[in-house]
Amino acid sequence: MSVSSDFSAVRADFPILGVDLDGRSPAYLDNAATTQKPRQVLDAIHDYYTTANSNVGRSVHTLSMRATERYESARGRVAEFLGAADKDEVVFTRGTTDSINMVAEGFGRQVVGSGDEVLISGMEHHSNLLPWRRLCERVGATLRVVPIDEHGELTPEAFTAQITERTKLIAVAHVSNVQGTVNPVREITAEAHRHGIPVVVDGAQAVAHRPVDVQELGADFYCFSSHKMYGPMGVGVLYGRAELLERMQPINVGGGIVRHVTYDGPNKYYKAPHLFESGTPNIADAVGLAAAIDYLEGIGREQVAAHDLALAERAAAGLRALDGVTVFGAQRPQGGIVSFGVEGLHPYDVGNHLNTYGIAVRTGVHCAVPFIDSLGLTIGTTRASFGVYNTAEEVDLLLEAVSTVEKGFWSNEHPNDRSLA
Repeated sequence: MSVSSDFSAVRADFPILGVDLDGRSPAYLDNAATTQKPRQVLDAIHDYYTTANSNVGRSVHTLSMRATERYESARGRVAEFLGAADKDEVVFTRGTTDSINMVAEGFGRQVVGSGDEVLISGMEHHSNLLPWRRLCERVGATLRVVPIDEHGELTPEAFTAQITERTKLIAVAHVSNVQGTVNPVREITAEAHRHGIPVVVDGAQAVAHRPVDVQELGADFYCFSSHKMYGPMGVGVLYGRAELLERMQPINVGGGIVRHVTYDGPNKYYKAPHLFESGTPNIADAVGLAAAIDYLEGIGREQVAAHDLALAERAAAGLRALDGVTVFGAQRPQGGIVSFGVEGLHPYDVGNHLNTYGIAVRTGVHCAVPFIDSLGLTIGTTRASFGVYNTAEEVDLLLEAVSTVEKGFWSNEHPNDRSLA
């Protein structure tokens, strides 16, 4: 599939960007929460349901065989996208959160026991924090947190300093969902492997904005969601190195994962990836994810990375030039995310004001409360995040809107109340 690298032409592929928002078209800058879907993805899902809909791996009739072929082809497409050694290292899940929980419960319990330690960074999303906290609580282990520096960044040396003989697993975000910080995953995994420690990488904010090669990164597990990279909601990916998936136990059991079942004797299970995909999988959305991969690679992943970063840099520089506005994180953006605050204003007031311009941003604590607290930002931030369909004109509109924002209900009545999301 070929898609023009002209990003103004790319914008026309997204039907939702043409809807009328009270006389304005959407300036959708909330891509870190979820991305919009191009026609190519919507068409792929529609085509599956109208030409191939059936269950996979259950029957020998034509529709079932067709559905199975498309589902497994999607798995192979994801494996290529990630640089996996084999398509059987790709497990389809409901999303990043589901993937991480599967690793925590199915693999973490195999390697973490009483008195052991799990190491995470101080900038993790709740979905890469709570599963590990629960694991530690259940087995009597300790959750240790690697501190971030004054810029909200993480160094390999900080991780190395926290590794002990009791460290059995490390979990880290590839890219921070709050500030867009790109973490040194390659260096972290290399150091961890010198100590025989497996590493789980939360790639939710990375795959849409930069090329990812799991073998080059050294990731033992890599997790991401389709809906954050222009694919459908409700499907995600757990990549795991084959030898580690062999050690992992399924969290859900049922149809589709067994060759033979008894009431009281041994059961015969399939191997990965099917061992972890009990029940009817989300076939159509896996097909949609493969179409999203085709779409991104049709534009060019390096071109996408450069485009998203250029918009973030334009936004960060413009925001820093406004009186009373603070941009959080590194001096120059590293990914497609810019988080900022306006002095004396609650993020909800900022978000509501931007909405009157047709601008969609995220306001709040971004499902990263401990990280937000460590930055001293009790009420959270306003976050603009960029994608392939965004333009320099939208960035300039954002700057115009922020320059005119004033106190509203939240700043006047609840100035110190924490945002709920």
